[in-house]
Amino acid sequence: MRFRLTSRHSRTHRTARGIPADTCAAAWQLDVRRRLAALSLVASLGVALPLAAVPQAHAQETVTTNGLSLIGEPKYAPDFTHFDYVNPDAPKGGRLRQALYGTFDSLNPFVVKGKPGPVTLIYDTLMADSMDEPSAEYGLVAKSVTYPEDFGWVEFDLHDIARWHDGKPVTAADVIFSFEALTANHPHYAGYYANVTKAEALSDHKVRFTFDQTGNRELPLIMGQLPVLPAHYWDGSDGRDITQTTLEPPLGSGPYRITDVTPGRKVVFERVADYWGRDLPVNRGKNNFDLMVYEFFLDNTAMLEAFKGDRYDVRVENSAKSWATEYDFPAVKDGRVVLQTFTSKVPSPMQAFVFNTRREKFADSRVRQAFNLAFDFEWMNKNIFFDQYTRTDSFFEGSELEATGLPSPKELELLEPLRGQVPEEVFTQDFENPTNPDTRAVRANLRKAAGLLREAGWVVTDGKLVNGTSGEVMTVEFLLQSPSFERVVLPFKQSLERLGIEASVRTVDTSQYQAREETFDFDIIVDSFSQSLSPGNEQRDFWGSEGADKEGARNTIGIKDPAVDALIEKIIFAPDRETLVAASRALDRVLLWNHYVIPQWWSPLRSARWNRFGLPDTLPDYAPLGGFPTVWWYDDTASAAGGGSSQ
Repeated sequence: MRFRLTSRHSRTHRTARGIPADTCAAAWQLDVRRRLAALSLVASLGVALPLAAVPQAHAQETVTTNGLSLIGEPKYAPDFTHFDYVNPDAPKGGRLRQALYGTFDSLNPFVVKGKPGPVTLIYDTLMADSMDEPSAEYGLVAKSVTYPEDFGWVEFDLHDIARWHDGKPVTAADVIFSFEALTANHPHYAGYYANVTKAEALSDHKVRFTFDQTGNRELPLIMGQLPVLPAHYWDGSDGRDITQTTLEPPLGSGPYRITDVTPGRKVVFERVADYWGRDLPVNRGKNNFDLMVYEFFLDNTAMLEAFKGDRYDVRVENSAKSWATEYDFPAVKDGRVVLQTFTSKVPSPMQAFVFNTRREKFADSRVRQAFNLAFDFEWMNKNIFFDQYTRTDSFFEGSELEATGLPSPKELELLEPLRGQVPEEVFTQDFENPTNPDTRAVRANLRKAAGLLREAGWVVTDGKLVNGTSGEVMTVEFLLQSPSFERVVLPFKQSLERLGIEASVRTVDTSQYQAREETFDFDIIVDSFSQSLSPGNEQRDFWGSEGADKEGARNTIGIKDPAVDALIEKIIFAPDRETLVAASRALDRVLLWNHYVIPQWWSPLRSARWNRFGLPDTLPDYAPLGGFPTVWWYDDTASAAGGGSSQ
């Protein structure tokens, strides 16, 4: 993308969860230890974007700034002292206890192997997200960022005060090592940073990433999200290997360090009192708890009862039944526990039943549509969910990026060249999920589903749905990782059996689930796709052809569609906000009308907390749970003050 760069943020000479893809990734698959040896020699952001400032006369082609934004001009000037949504005088202290479902067997989240526990609190990234802007970052490890107007490369100038917890300085060599190690050892990072053709340390505290394309406004922000790892810690001299799992607490440079680990059960973090970045504008009012404790549970019922017994402090309630029936215990009634729902301005995630389209039985979109016709959301919402949910009907639910009505003229400019490659309904109908207001509608939808299956070559023989050509019986396994979801699938299973489909439910532990998901060993799973208001390179990861067969990639559906690929590129290289919105809506239509998923539902985020915490007066618009836990703090006067529930 090419933008006019005008801003107040220049001084001298310019989030994405996206996954660009390119052939240069193969060059990075060298052995990490050899790269470390080389590194030891080195250190001796659609949208009418003013991402930064007017360049100085002596270097008209580049811009240097403290902040990047994908929507308009960065909100915060170079001299800002703290984000507006924090309490800059929030007290430090206290303990926050959190519960996680499942288990873990590693503290290295940067490799495919193992089930990692919570580790990110110990690491800093080059830049830090702003929670009150749709897509913006400001310097963290990097005190400034420089980029040319065509976004062909980006440079980060590092704080010379940045330190690892062992006191050694954070240098450009650490940044290069981090990039090399991540891209060599995890397909997500290999794809995410695949547009980088060259990573070089220009000095001890300056690093440049050169890209294989120009005009991609997201690439500087993507590189700003790079977690910085300590090269000297992983250099192999103490037997440590960045390519392997480990339960040894790793070295970091962030606001917390790991002090205690109970394998599979608990991780304890303590705040680093002399954290090098504690006084930076991006950190003031944040990271307020002295201790952060994460405890793991293998049973949802036990986890809820543990919360009631004050074994942990804050709970996000994912069960509508539990929310309606389990939160009337004494501590709620007397104000010691606060109930609160949170909303934000970001699109609601597309949570859905996901088909593995790599399997031939799901290759025909009519088969996938038949499954959606058999899904009786209205019955479930009334009988299981206490009418707490709304059906999701967009991959950008509740935002201006959501496709509604028929395509606009701007959308048609993008879609017309793809006519014949995308479903005709994209041009003629507004997508709507089937509805079942009564039993008559249920029967009508099942008849329509049966008709689609016949059109796709499936016939009912002796009560079983059989492929008319191969003789294959239609069987489907729903792979789950939580027993609580079985009550959702079982009624769906009964509807499918009315069509002759042999459906089964298999619930496995989190490690098995992760392994089967990453190797695409499933028929149908429950997956969730989160979106921002500035979609970009991450769309390649979600839906792009190059990620369809890469184990560990986010394209769990297995989409390989040139039309989808073309629309993704239109999003990434949109020259202005109008085009970005139109391209996102066009992609939304194509994904929906291909019936790649069976959309599920959404609701505001339901939470319960023991009344011992302070929250900022103004909560950030673009963060879940009011910026929890980053901008919350311990307040031992809150419970004594009482206060009822708010919903």
